[in-house]
Amino acid sequence: MPVSLDSVFQALYESSIAQTIRQNDSAFPWIESLHVLAITLVFGTISIVDLRLMGYPSHRRGARQLIIDLLPFTWGAFGLAVVTGSLLFISNAVAYSHNAQFQYKMLAMVAAGINMAIFHLTAYRRIGDWDDVRSPPLSAKLAGFSSLVFWVLVICFGRWIGFTISAFF
Repeated sequence: MPVSLDSVFQALYESSIAQTIRQNDSAFPWIESLHVLAITLVFGTISIVDLRLMGYPSHRRGARQLIIDLLPFTWGAFGLAVVTGSLLFISNAVAYSHNAQFQYKMLAMVAAGINMAIFHLTAYRRIGDWDDVRSPPLSAKLAGFSSLVFWVLVICFGRWIGFTISAFF
């Protein structure tokens, strides 16, 4: 007997941790606040790199060093965003899974990940050739611009979720 996604989401919704989040008046707002702060740090660090990739100079750093310096902060914040986002999701998993804005947010994150992978498989492999030049190659510029667009979409759709779904049923 195949298991449907809705039954998985219902099981997540009925889990003890999801019930705790729903029943505690301050749990959801605290988790959501941490999620927003984490996303802010993710977007901030990614934006610095993306703007450098688009040709805006960074203060005393080449693109490679900027990426190396910011990557730990980006991944740490992204990890926190995934944990807090997962907790928010399970608190109302069935409703979130059927919410169009949530689905669009997930698609934008997947697109951002694919964009990052393509960048690392292409332009980043040749970063030694363009690391300190003011104008990076077109592929780096496109990767930086696309990344900014995808992350702005993640933020916009994420915020839109709050206006299209009830936090609790």
